[in-house]
Amino acid sequence: MPTDAAPTGQAAARAPRMVPPRREPPSRDLPILAYLRSIRDNGLLGFPKAAFEEPVTRRGLLGRSSYILNDPEAIRRFLVENQANYARTVGTIRILRPILGDGLLISEGAEWRHQRRTLAPAFTPRAIDGLVPHIDRAVTDGIAALRPVAAAGPVDLFATFHSLALDIAGRAMFSVGMDRQGPQLRAFIAEYSVRIGRPHVLDVLMPPGWPTPLGWPRARFRKRWIPFLDSLIRARAEAAANFNGDLLDLLTAARNPETGQPFNLQELRDQVATMILAGHETTAGTLFWASYMLALCPEIQEQVAAEARAADLTDPTGCHADGRLPLTRAVIDETLRLYPAAFVVVRRALGPDELAGHPVAKGDIVLVSPWVLHRHRKLWDDPDAFDPGRFLPGRPAPARFSYLPFGAGPRVCIGAQFALSEAVIALARLCAAFRIEPVGNEPILPAAVVTTQPENPGAFRLSARD
Repeated sequence: MPTDAAPTGQAAARAPRMVPPRREPPSRDLPILAYLRSIRDNGLLGFPKAAFEEPVTRRGLLGRSSYILNDPEAIRRFLVENQANYARTVGTIRILRPILGDGLLISEGAEWRHQRRTLAPAFTPRAIDGLVPHIDRAVTDGIAALRPVAAAGPVDLFATFHSLALDIAGRAMFSVGMDRQGPQLRAFIAEYSVRIGRPHVLDVLMPPGWPTPLGWPRARFRKRWIPFLDSLIRARAEAAANFNGDLLDLLTAARNPETGQPFNLQELRDQVATMILAGHETTAGTLFWASYMLALCPEIQEQVAAEARAADLTDPTGCHADGRLPLTRAVIDETLRLYPAAFVVVRRALGPDELAGHPVAKGDIVLVSPWVLHRHRKLWDDPDAFDPGRFLPGRPAPARFSYLPFGAGPRVCIGAQFALSEAVIALARLCAAFRIEPVGNEPILPAAVVTTQPENPGAFRLSARD
């Protein structure tokens, strides 16, 4: 059954439903070579129309089966009940390990359980509340720095949000902004994502341990990347007397609940890389898409601005959950529905299984794509429309396992509350300070390789409200 009907509540009732631009999915499965190219260039183009309409779709893939799940019970089985039967694909590990190491996002089995248990105290609601002042200072300084830029002409919001999210990550991790290290860190990230972080067909085809064309440049990248991360951690450790209460303190103090052991230097470095890269990349995208949606829906934007200006944000701790900013939070939730940062979860079966009546063999590939799931015709009403009213207080919650912006099950995103806090605070302060308008009428289309980003970021006019 659909999980949402027409919007209720004064904030959303007056707003017309807007359908943001996107490419129509192909009418049938792409030929294998075109499908592999879509994985490299834009994974959103590889999902056929049937995936948005059927509970499970299957295609042949290099002698195996590949399944896309949109049946909530099948997703529960895949991500919760039998999640130990599914592991990351060889291609995913080849692409992410050189930049993320063996941190929480990459590790499997006993090593993943050890890391998750050790990290858990650093990501409790109380611990995240302690990081909110770092977030708020970064956002406040970012808005102040944006004022003269906005007054001078159109703004590249995607680049702006990347810088802001990186500063938030730096302050939350190290208690300081990224003014000095930020340019080098952004250069590392750009080098990897543009040149060597995109999937190559042989990343998928070659067995584990076999060399691939991008293997050598990725290894060379890592030889430069590791010393840079170590220098960040060392500099923060040397300045420990001047700073406290940041995420690095929490990670350093973390102990395995069974052995009492802390992270060693390599483990700490891999967690730092995972938190900074995975966190800032996804937040930047979410803020961009939310701003674009509000630029296309000026009436909702004015309501968000009024809500933000009326709210007491002298202490923004908990403002994403305590009722002060319900519409702003609903805009973020709806943005994560339409533009989920992690657009697909891909696993290979370690053994046989059955999902919604479909036999899964060892080596088969199973996918859950929030991009597809959140737009599925049988799970959502008017699924392609931007309608924050779906998530306003008092509305029925989405059906279980139909809305997965942060995943589900044991491997649900450990930083979800941090991500929601920074997104809500940043969007509220941005809308309170500026009126956002697109420059020109060219549609901004999504593209996804690792995260969902704009294919053509466009430009925006920011007019100061005060």
